[in-house]
Amino acid sequence: METKTRERPAAVRLTERAEARIAALMAKAPEGAIGVKLSTPRRGCSGLAYSVDYVTEANPMDERIETPGGIFFVDGASVLYLIGSTMDWREDDFTAGFVFENPNATGACGCGESFTV
Repeated sequence: METKTRERPAAVRLTERAEARIAALMAKAPEGAIGVKLSTPRRGCSGLAYSVDYVTEANPMDERIETPGGIFFVDGASVLYLIGSTMDWREDDFTAGFVFENPNATGACGCGESFTV
């Protein structure tokens, strides 16, 4: 009997706007950048923050998500904090940035810069 394996869903779902922003970032990326990486460093008033940065080399522990505009990495140490999250890009007259809907967050600071799990 043949064993079927199903594809594991990505830890983070990217909206079309987030994918378009990744493509825009990669179009003007510094030389040597191979993708964009999401991580959750410890900082802010609630403990963890979202950080999106260029990546120059792949880490085998990171999750890799192929997007039309480039490779999106999720930091391997951050995956447990991000499973099931949605990443969007929002812009208005006053602000622009990635916005996260994270079902694992149990609290956030008032400014939305950091979160707790």
